[in-house]
Amino acid sequence: MSATPVYLDAATATPLHPVARQALLAAFEDGWADPGKLYTQARRARQLLDAARAAAAEVLGVRPDELSFTPSGTVAAHAAVLGGLAGRRRAGRTLVHSAIEHSAVLHAAERHVADGGDAVSVPVDRLGRLDVDAWSAAVRAPGVAFAALISASHEVGTVQPVAEAAAACADAGVPLHVDAAQSVGRVPVPAGWSVLTASAHKWGGPAGVGLLVVRKGTRWESPYPADERESGRTPGALNLPAVVAAAASLRAVAADAAAEAARLAPLVDRIRARVAAEVPDVEVVGDPERRLPHLVTFSCLYVDGEALLHALDRRGFAVSSGSSCTSSTLRPSHVLEAIGVLSHGNVRVSLHRETSEADVERFLAELPGIVADLRAEAGVVGL
Repeated sequence: MSATPVYLDAATATPLHPVARQALLAAFEDGWADPGKLYTQARRARQLLDAARAAAAEVLGVRPDELSFTPSGTVAAHAAVLGGLAGRRRAGRTLVHSAIEHSAVLHAAERHVADGGDAVSVPVDRLGRLDVDAWSAAVRAPGVAFAALISASHEVGTVQPVAEAAAACADAGVPLHVDAAQSVGRVPVPAGWSVLTASAHKWGGPAGVGLLVVRKGTRWESPYPADERESGRTPGALNLPAVVAAAASLRAVAADAAAEAARLAPLVDRIRARVAAEVPDVEVVGDPERRLPHLVTFSCLYVDGEALLHALDRRGFAVSSGSSCTSSTLRPSHVLEAIGVLSHGNVRVSLHRETSEADVERFLAELPGIVADLRAEAGVVGL
């Protein structure tokens, strides 16, 4: 009989939180009407939407009218960057971003460049941490309109110096967008940003809900055609039951965040130490201390990344990778390349509220043999 599957890819999507499931089912009953209308069912839907917005805003420490819901975290990131640039077009046409931004931000940057703008990529060090001096110089340059920095690397877990980056942006008068998809609901996000985005399925909410927060006083202009919904920040009707579930689960995970971080961080420490000690020719990536509590990445030399993920899957372990052979573009991870580490044979393990110590122990017990078998099949022996 096959072993119980172990899901270890929470950085991509976290299993639906029980609170989200309960809220989703309840909202299907009362949240189907258009909250913009005036009749009874619509007023009930409006109450649900207002309550969800207030709950999410409270967790983030912002005003409800600063927060809008979007159809996804990707849509939120696109709107954040393109809207920030549009709102600051008189100041210049240059976007500054880190070299390890999520692809959603980089794709927005590509669109901006295609439209005649400029984008400046700021490097990171070997641990995946932003070069603050280079960042400060970049945002002070003439013509910089907007800046974007991920709160913590979604691939290696390194927490970025958001406070320092934000201070440099403030000194230069440049608004800062923080992509907090991996942080919201897990760790506090430092202050100082002008625009923030997040994604519900990263914290245990349903997929298809993103957060876009634009602080008062920020020059931001929607990159979309005019629409009266969500303060004009994102067009189209919301999936209100999903929004309600996202907000309810965000409040639940935020309340448990400190305790959950204290539980998961030692498990990640165990993975970092044991993999380095028990698997030959492996590199554990990212900052060992200034990192997210639930995520660890390592790269195995002489192993095909796709083969490794398939082998782990056959043994019941769902993990992710940033290696070239698991990418639809057949290119190495831009994050691992920017850090300067091995991108082949890469494995990202990310834990969640349902991950147990036994799950981690089983993974650690089976990983060395799986890697050794793959190396033997490839003719690599004697390590």
